[in-house]
Amino acid sequence: MTAIGLRPATAADEAYCFRLHKAAMGAYITAIWGWDERVQSDFHTRAFARDRWQIITADGADVGILHVEHRPTEIYLARIEIHPDHQGRGIGSRLIRTILHQAHQHGQNLTLDVLAINHRAQALYQHLGLHEVARHGENNIKIRMSTRPPQHSPIHRS
Repeated sequence: MTAIGLRPATAADEAYCFRLHKAAMGAYITAIWGWDERVQSDFHTRAFARDRWQIITADGADVGILHVEHRPTEIYLARIEIHPDHQGRGIGSRLIRTILHQAHQHGQNLTLDVLAINHRAQALYQHLGLHEVARHGENNIKIRMSTRPPQHSPIHRS
């Protein structure tokens, strides 16, 4: 079994994280907004949070990024990106299951946002027990998912 680990991101990881983001999310970003290298690089520079991001390792090699926020009422999975060369091997699933376990232990929900066009990620999150709870962003481009059961309108019977 692959040994999965996490290490704190460092300033030296910023370029790696941008390359990883482009590899993992570039096609989705291109499909929605178009890929402008300078715009994406500037956005990444502003978003890069080495004090909060972790580098995902598999058998000692860097394979992804993880950013989890422990909020008062929930655990928010702010970012999980696995390099395409390492996707489909259960790395993301194992990490998310660990986070789900932490949320359950603390009586909290796990919540995240996923791009509406990222059907593969949505399917994974649904498989792991998350539900769509809202759509938001310009043209509802993002889907909020949570372990919180979806709100259903009451059934009225006559």
